[in-house]
Parts: sequence; structure tokens; C-alpha cells
Amino acid sequence: MNSTKQYLKKNGIHPSMQRIVIMDFLKNNRTHPTADEVYEALRRRIPMLSKATVYNTLKVFIEHGVACHAGGDEENVRFGSMMKPLAHFHCKKCGKITDMEIDLNQFLPEDFNAEISDLSFYLKGTCEKCKHP
Repeated sequence: MNSTKQYLKKNGIHPSMQRIVIMDFLKNNRTHPTADEVYEALRRRIPMLSKATVYNTLKVFIEHGVACHAGGDEENVRFGSMMKPLAHFHCKKCGKITDMEIDLNQFLPEDFNAEISDLSFYLKGTCEKCKHP
């Protein structure tokens, strides 16, 4: 929890208890939950947690680059943490979203000196399990 608190501070986010718990949930549950799934998973643990707090927190996380949209449609946006640069692979048959660590240096020219504030690398297709049942 302390490392999450420091991580949020380092990224310019006030580390309230709700924000720490939501970030920990994203880091530890690589299921790419919707905002409603985050709320349902945490509401018993934090009885005062509201859906608005979850939605607002996820918005803040995205604005500060510590979370990303990891697929889904407009009504069921899925979220993931951005602790490491990741690509997301979405199987169009089973719907599973898989994280893949990527090395950004493979994609950037040697003389690239700009600061990256947002990263979105999203692949769609058929996973190996669905491709070869």
C-alpha cells in the first residue's frame, strides 16, 4: 500500500485511501475491469465508496497516465494500470483481454526526445485457444 501511495504521489495524484485501494485493485487484478466491476469488488471493503468516486478516480488515473482504457465498448470501458508499458490483445471470439509487456525502445527512433504522456497499444484478433479449440 505504501508503494502505491508513493507511486500516486510521484504521478501528481493525491493518494486518498479510495485512490490507493482502487489502484491496488487495478494492479493486482489483471482482468481489465469496468468501472462497475471495480465498484462491486470494492464496495464491501469500503462501505462509503460510491460509483461516482470510482468513475472520477479512474478518470484522474487516465489523465495522469497511471491507468488506461484497455478495451470494451463505450458503455463498458475496461481499465488497466500503467505500471509498465503494455499492449492489450483482445480476442474477438472469447472476449478475453491479455496484457503483453512491450519495450517502447523498439518502436521509437534513436533520436526521439519527446515526453510520452499516454500510451495505447491495442491488438484485436483470435487467441490461440480459440484459434485451435
